[in-house]
Amino acid sequence: MSQTVSEFVIERIRAWGVTRMFGYPGDGLGAFDGALGKTSRDGDGLEYVRPTHEEIAALMATAHAKFTGEVGVCAATSSPGAFHMVNGLYDAQMDNQPVVAIVGQQGLDAFGTFNQQESNLERLFADVACYVQTVVQPEQAQAVVDTAFRTAIVRKQPAVVILPHDVQAMEFTPPPAAHWVSRSSPVAPSTKVAPPMAVIEQMAEIINAGSKVTFLVGAGARGASEQIVAAAEKVGAGIITALRGKDVISSDVPFHTQQVGLLGTLASHHQMKGCDTLVLLGTNYPYGEYLPKTGQARAVQVDLKPEQMGLRYPTELNVWGDVGAVMDAVLPLLHEAPDKSWQEKAANDMASWEREMQDQADVEYKVGANPRRLFASLNTRLPNNAIVTCDAGTTADWYGHHIRLRGEMRGDLSGRLATMLAAMPYAEAAKFAFPDRPVFCTIGDGAFQMLGMNELITIKKYMNEWTNKQFVILIMHNDDLDQVSWEMRTEDGNPVWRGSQDVESVDYAGYAELLGFKGVRMDKDTDIDAVWDDVLAHQGVTVVDAHVSRNVPPLPPHITREYAMHTLEAFVKGDPHEVGAIRDSAQALAAEGVERVKDALHIGDRK
Repeated sequence: MSQTVSEFVIERIRAWGVTRMFGYPGDGLGAFDGALGKTSRDGDGLEYVRPTHEEIAALMATAHAKFTGEVGVCAATSSPGAFHMVNGLYDAQMDNQPVVAIVGQQGLDAFGTFNQQESNLERLFADVACYVQTVVQPEQAQAVVDTAFRTAIVRKQPAVVILPHDVQAMEFTPPPAAHWVSRSSPVAPSTKVAPPMAVIEQMAEIINAGSKVTFLVGAGARGASEQIVAAAEKVGAGIITALRGKDVISSDVPFHTQQVGLLGTLASHHQMKGCDTLVLLGTNYPYGEYLPKTGQARAVQVDLKPEQMGLRYPTELNVWGDVGAVMDAVLPLLHEAPDKSWQEKAANDMASWEREMQDQADVEYKVGANPRRLFASLNTRLPNNAIVTCDAGTTADWYGHHIRLRGEMRGDLSGRLATMLAAMPYAEAAKFAFPDRPVFCTIGDGAFQMLGMNELITIKKYMNEWTNKQFVILIMHNDDLDQVSWEMRTEDGNPVWRGSQDVESVDYAGYAELLGFKGVRMDKDTDIDAVWDDVLAHQGVTVVDAHVSRNVPPLPPHITREYAMHTLEAFVKGDPHEVGAIRDSAQALAAEGVERVKDALHIGDRK
């Protein structure tokens, strides 16, 4: 029985193990969309999730890849739909995720004629995708689709298949055994790459020679958690995780000191300043200033992305391979460390930091609730199978400082791109992938106003398909683009400019109630625990409209002289929130303890 190119492409996508795609329709993709409907009615199609915007669809596909390990698939029409998808595809590119985008295009005869919605899509996607190709003949479709999936999987990047409108409806012809014709298969190559044994032995020698070993673990180490912890226990290493690798190592591991850097821990800062051996596992951690000084530590990096190795720190050995396969090979060669004092120090430092974080969460501010307390209180109540997403901005600070993922918990966010609003499509994609698990989206009011509010409509549309309907959206309502406001002060010494920073106040709980969801308003620290108890008792969608202080400083674990001086300079110049920001900063510093305050004020610093 004959089939169209569109029908074949859908069949081929399924052959690659895909069961769900995220898309938004349009006439440039009309024949493909029609085929999706036909195959769906016939019972052999793809589950089609249609959010409110193409950018959301691409972010959902990226999140699906992150949470499931599968290829994420998204679809959109020609020029306007394609343009909207780009930000979500950059999120996949920058976080090394396999995503395939199916994009419509005007008919072949329109190419290069300045026609309606006709643009050079191959040029558009050339930077963001590892593979971009337009299907111009039916016989070409098989090889193009297979190459897109194979390349996305191996290179861990997005790939784009462009389908002109007329080609979509053409009759598919299986490619013949002929000159210039490629015949391909929907078979994924193995990515369990392991280096030669000589390289493994060299890696083991470097680790065994160290007495203060630190593992820096990223999302690229997913699936190798047990091997990493076993190796750390054997050699007495401490473990630090990059923010996207937060759930790769359980927070129950006492020498896992969480993140490092601006939203990291003092325990991780101490590890980086004191280690003599650094092992980077599946991470492209971007902030080199928080890594050891040059020459301080011998360093090894293990990754499947060779172009991203040896970039942040002068590594002695770069190991091209899958972290799990490499750790399986090196573990038997590692020596049992007779002295575990370095690891014990990391654990003790982390226990001290946790007490400090609780002290920070206990601070009561005069205007608005303490955002730290919201996250700390939620952390103690998270179900064992919870999935938590977080947005860019101060939300990421509170997530990094106070959320401890353990057991089966998962968490993720837009990493290197750090795009605003991603927390909502990430949470939705997690819910589609795991409809039996509770999902918690933490997001700022600025990000929620971007496209997040729209996605409550998508949730309403699909929620009846979820076996567990518990979906919680925590909105940090402070009427401010808070992270940028603090960056104005701490990075550039500028006072906050309200013209760019103010966010119009909205009754988010009321908006949720209009859609039939549970809306909860909260603005007092004393109400936080009761609010969370109430929210977690509700087996449905809840929007928590949390009015929090805009002046709580996202204090890093180590406050540099530049940070302190720039902040003071901003206040001297006349910051519009000067009184509240100074007052709340003073309260936050007071919770730090004497030694940390000395560090923050650089007492004893001769510079």
